[in-house]
Amino acid sequence: MATFLYRLGRFSYRRRGLVALLWVGLLVLFGVGAGTLHGPTSNDFSIPGTEAQRAIDLLKDKMPQASADGATARVVIRAPAGHTLAEPQSRAAVEQVVGKLRTAPQVGSVVDPYQAKALSQDQRTALTQVTYKVTPVDVKQSSRDALDAVAKSGRDAGLTVEMGGSATQGMPEQGASELIGLAIAAVVLLITLGSLVAAGLPLLNAILGVAIAMAGITAATGFVDMSSTTSTLALMLGLAVAIDYALFITSRYRHELAEGRSGEEAAGRAVGTAGSAVVFAGLTVVIALVGLSVVGIPVLTEMGIAAGFAVVVAVLIALVLLPALLGFAGRSVLGGRIPGLRGGPKPGRAAAGERWARFVVRRPLAVLLVSVVGLGALALPALGLRLGMPGEEASAASSTQHKAYDMVSEGFGPGFNGPLMVVVHGSGDVTQAAGRLSGQLKGMPDVAAVTPPVPNQARDTALLTVVPKSGPSTKQTEDLVSAIRDKSDALKAQTGAEAMVTGQTAIGIDISAKLAGALPIYLALVVGLAFILLMLVFRSVLVPLKATLGFLLTVAATFGVVVAVFQKGWGWGASLIGVDTTGPIMSLMPIFMIGVVFGLAMDYQVFLVTRMREEYVHGAAPTDAVVAGFRHGARVVAAAAVIMMAVFAGFISNDQSMIKLMGFALAAGVFFDAFVVRMTVVPAVMALFGKAAWWLPRWLARVLPNVDVEGEKLRHLLEDAPSDVQPDAPSDRPREAVGAGFGDTSGAAGPPSTG
Repeated sequence: MATFLYRLGRFSYRRRGLVALLWVGLLVLFGVGAGTLHGPTSNDFSIPGTEAQRAIDLLKDKMPQASADGATARVVIRAPAGHTLAEPQSRAAVEQVVGKLRTAPQVGSVVDPYQAKALSQDQRTALTQVTYKVTPVDVKQSSRDALDAVAKSGRDAGLTVEMGGSATQGMPEQGASELIGLAIAAVVLLITLGSLVAAGLPLLNAILGVAIAMAGITAATGFVDMSSTTSTLALMLGLAVAIDYALFITSRYRHELAEGRSGEEAAGRAVGTAGSAVVFAGLTVVIALVGLSVVGIPVLTEMGIAAGFAVVVAVLIALVLLPALLGFAGRSVLGGRIPGLRGGPKPGRAAAGERWARFVVRRPLAVLLVSVVGLGALALPALGLRLGMPGEEASAASSTQHKAYDMVSEGFGPGFNGPLMVVVHGSGDVTQAAGRLSGQLKGMPDVAAVTPPVPNQARDTALLTVVPKSGPSTKQTEDLVSAIRDKSDALKAQTGAEAMVTGQTAIGIDISAKLAGALPIYLALVVGLAFILLMLVFRSVLVPLKATLGFLLTVAATFGVVVAVFQKGWGWGASLIGVDTTGPIMSLMPIFMIGVVFGLAMDYQVFLVTRMREEYVHGAAPTDAVVAGFRHGARVVAAAAVIMMAVFAGFISNDQSMIKLMGFALAAGVFFDAFVVRMTVVPAVMALFGKAAWWLPRWLARVLPNVDVEGEKLRHLLEDAPSDVQPDAPSDRPREAVGAGFGDTSGAAGPPSTG
């Protein structure tokens, strides 16, 4: 692989005009596709095969007029202070709003709050339910605009009008807040590389790659239904990895130029060595993301595939376009230095990474205990982790959805924000069975109201609406859904009819249950994959074991801080990052976070430990090998981690609760894994293990293939070839420098095979 990438790097550098033109053509092609093929996005979550989804499918067939999967809007109307909606003037204004809602585009039915007696006890608040003829994904923007216009007319009449529901959810906009991470990344690159040109290339590379990926994802919405958050999450991850991968290759290219090689040769060697690691790191991220499809939830599969596509584009553009951009820049990546920024340690002074490594290897046991205990303490809140699907109460406090939620809770009770639909179905007349169940439900402690059963024309299906006393995302409502489902068996035994619970609240509960069940399986899959991949790379048993255990520490600590900040009952520092309301943790977060952080963790692991292995097999003592690995890799790893954290943290200011949570979780995960696990726990464990860290049974050494991630075969190939050193280069340069590992900034050789 390294040899192929070496040739690819030289080709891209030499034919840089053609390569750049091809990538610009791809950008234009994808951009045109995004502009002409794009379709609407959805905010719905569904799981094929669950009870809630089966009930919706049944209603589509038996009671299509119920529009079980149709978009809905809750319009909440409140009278001015000192007045009620029973007053003639207020009633006339409300009826005018209801009348305009009935004539709005795509609206199927509107419930009159006076006929339905949907007025609060103090008669100041009315609740109007609007049902659309189409699913949420098919609601046009013009229909949302019409809904906003109706609300404005009510406000002009002196009423307070707020709206919630799936029909009000448009596609989230990409705000300027996401640029914060990009700006911080630019500063980090300037400090790390000390050159405007060198820092600008990874940024340009990342922007072009993300633009192509986002355009491709947008074009795909014209063919498949996608969540409105899919593109944002792909942007978050694609931007972060694109900058990091370009940083690795650019750093290696600068080193090769400093060694005196020509630009073309330097580009080839940079892509052949650093590019091999980029391919491996990108592959691990893509496998982890695409592996999300095993969970069986369409929206999670979409997120994984879209983000995986963004990572693939980041890898390709780093391997193919970046060498061409380096060709245009030439040796200017070594010039244009900013005063005061040297891009490395001062002459005669050890690098900060080396000084830190020496401190750790002198006190490995103490450092290990402090790190593990600290991460363990941070992980303690995770013992109370409760997964759920936060509703509109978790939206921005200034949004109409959040205001509508609060008005409904104050006027009627929080349960009216998430009513449950109970479907009774049988082979014969189910009217009596539905009436029996209705009476039982009214007596349940957490039920606020139950509507009379509404049968279909064939009377083999009936629909009831159950309003809980608790909010949609509470544990009490979750228990209520389970209790209602428990009554289904007894009802079937007595009457032959089956009862099923559905609705958005029940769908969210089913999603959370399925994700919670899939989490251990997916974690085992990721950990097992990590162990195998690292054993192939490092040809060791203990190094992969240590790496996977460290990854589990990262996951536990990240879950802990997420619970401490975002979960109801904790909320530590939530207001500092704009979290107005705490609740259950988004069900999608744990699995998605595991997939992303796994790939990044393997990236940092390979970057640091490869150099340690290299030194060890060349005769260095185990502790000296650890120090050498940090001497050459810590600076770039730290820069890459800070860039990742900055990009992810830039999304914390997003108004979408899911994006805010994902940004925080990924930033925290990268911090714990890069700075605590990889740069503290790893060197401490390596120092304690000593020679045993590199032990591999002979039979296993014969079985395992040599993946040559370090580019060892390329090193031998180049050592046997004529030198490409320019005349002004030092003539006594050590031959080992030719095959330096991708994390090397001094030119030491990659490790020979021990297999």
